[in-house]
Amino acid sequence: MVLIDPPLWPARGRVWSHMVSDVSYEELHAFAAELGMPVRAFDRDHYDVPSELYEAAVAQGAEAVGCQELLLRLTRAGLRRRKAVRRRSTAV
Repeated sequence: MVLIDPPLWPARGRVWSHMVSDVSYEELHAFAAELGMPVRAFDRDHYDVPSELYEAAVAQGAEAVGCQELLLRLTRAGLRRRKAVRRRSTAV
């Protein structure tokens, strides 16, 4: 199932949603392509979807969920990819 959270995330002069799949990345990429999303909108485990496409994603079949539900289902599916933690160098 493809999931989308509400457009709440401001960046670059727009407001964004996150769109994920709790089944597979293949399902997510296929859904995003049908929605007309560029591949560059994919970030590790989700697509950043501009608020203008939110309603179209829901009409296409994405399940509207809250941010916490989206993260919970993505994690339970084993599809969560966290940012790499950068360690500071202790060398002088």
